[in-house]
Amino acid sequence: MRVAIIGGTGFVGSYVTSALVDAGHEPSLLVRAGSESRVSRPEQVQVTTGDIASTDALRSTIEGSAAVIYNVGILREFPSRGITFEAMQYEGLVNTVQAARAAGVRRLLLMSANGVKVPGTPYQETKFRAEMYAKDSGLDVTVLRPSVIFGDPQGRMEFATQLFEDMVKPPVPAVGFFAGFSPAKGAIVMSPVHIEDVASAFVAALENDETIGQTYPLGGPEVLTWPDLLRRIGSATGRKKVILPMPIALMRVAATLLDWLPFFPVTRDQLTMLEEGNTADPAVLRQLTGREPQGFDTDALRYLDNDGPGGLAETS
Repeated sequence: MRVAIIGGTGFVGSYVTSALVDAGHEPSLLVRAGSESRVSRPEQVQVTTGDIASTDALRSTIEGSAAVIYNVGILREFPSRGITFEAMQYEGLVNTVQAARAAGVRRLLLMSANGVKVPGTPYQETKFRAEMYAKDSGLDVTVLRPSVIFGDPQGRMEFATQLFEDMVKPPVPAVGFFAGFSPAKGAIVMSPVHIEDVASAFVAALENDETIGQTYPLGGPEVLTWPDLLRRIGSATGRKKVILPMPIALMRVAATLLDWLPFFPVTRDQLTMLEEGNTADPAVLRQLTGREPQGFDTDALRYLDNDGPGGLAETS
């Protein structure tokens, strides 16, 4: 099956592309000019150069496909470069749906995120509005909502690598964020999901028409607190860390003053989403893929020994 992927060169997109090839499908990727070297399995995919604002590029990518995957997402805006939540996560999806309709392609898989809602942060709202638009489009839609995703970044951006670089690797105590006034009562909780499981979920949903009209929250097998995450990363990289509790409210004050600076590590909205937590029932992923999800453990985090690049700027 030929499958168009919009957002196929980032962390998630590269794994989805490889998973589709391994399953015998033929990916057709829309790739921004200058990003051709980031294409996974280039000898086995078709590439169209362009962006999500180009009707012609979208049409060329989608024509002849049996399905479309929209996998564009950012965690931080850069308005001066045209990189906004509205443009990337909502308007791009609208353009893609319209191009799919024009090409006669009915099947759409949408990469969303766990916890999206209205009202919410601009990230959450644009993701949620994209879901609503897709579901109301008349296409055969499946929505996947992963928790935080980890795995070998292969030179791209990734959650655990940033925690390693920013909090575990430096020879200073790590910060243990908590909500409210008590670390015990305000624990930040997440259920990290491995990138290979997310990619497998895309393939499984694509190949099973019973997933049409469904929304799948994807989470790993454990619910972990923020200090748990730091300790697991420390164990995988041979570092024992002292963790100093810090209320998110205190970090929010600093973000209010400084998050307009590109180098400041987090924004106020990211802190808001962190405070809300990010968990999902692993049974959903297990049932969809037919296998046990990988845990956020030493074996799965071995790639951190390579000290590769990582960060939170891009998720697609």
